[in-house]
Amino acid sequence: MKGFRMPLAAIGQIRSTSSRPANLSQCQTLIRKASAAHAQALFLPEASDYIGPSSLCQPIETSPFVTGLQKSAQEYRIPVSVGIHEPAPSGSKVKNTLIWINAEGQITQRYQKVHLFDVDIENGPRLKESDTVQRGNELLDPFDSPVGKIGALICFDMRFPEPALALRARGAQIITYPSAFTTPTGKAGHWEVLLRARAIETQSYVIAAAQVGVHDEAGKRRSYGHSMIVDPWGKVVAGLRGDDGETWEDECEIAVAEIDGEYVEKIRREVPLLRRTDVYPEIA
Repeated sequence: MKGFRMPLAAIGQIRSTSSRPANLSQCQTLIRKASAAHAQALFLPEASDYIGPSSLCQPIETSPFVTGLQKSAQEYRIPVSVGIHEPAPSGSKVKNTLIWINAEGQITQRYQKVHLFDVDIENGPRLKESDTVQRGNELLDPFDSPVGKIGALICFDMRFPEPALALRARGAQIITYPSAFTTPTGKAGHWEVLLRARAIETQSYVIAAAQVGVHDEAGKRRSYGHSMIVDPWGKVVAGLRGDDGETWEDECEIAVAEIDGEYVEKIRREVPLLRRTDVYPEIA
């Protein structure tokens, strides 16, 4: 159809610290940039509200970070997917949550990270997310959005193909992986390889907004960046810079890509992935 434009998705890249007001300012800048680019949705990284001690965690209902994003989403009429923390019922841990704020500023979807980042790499990072974070116990069913049907996952979830395949089986056209991916594993190639693999095997768009740069004064916590959107053929169709030893002065960057739902269906039709569930269990 002449004049028809496919919906644009925007990925936003930031460097969260323990300063929640500064983190909010970065995210609001990205909302303005995404709106100016005529994007139909903005995808922000994991832990956009803060990277720091769990004492910084606030309930969603009273968090100035969340309410600030809700106001901006409503003002610019753009939905926002953003990773945050919220208190867990036990009180001793927090939840690593991905929320969807619609164009009216309402929170309509919540996904709690299922796979937690527990690693101890020789001469590399030693992080045990499970010490402070409560893991989720269910997948969120894919939901409709202006850019397509979204299946929500977070960062370390990308190392497991099963949840992405399950979401694809439930109708997802887009899989999200908002992340704070470590620089050593990113430089090892894991980031791009895993994201492209998830896109190819689910025949879906993968949208991965990432944290970038140094998060603390000691320089112990670094994120790889290289936010990207991958199409269902495995091609990177939008991307941003990464942590390559630079000093970051302006992390507030976006990249946009068209999301073509018909292309998703074309790939799935032309390369049908017919699973042998008579040989191995079905992933539902």
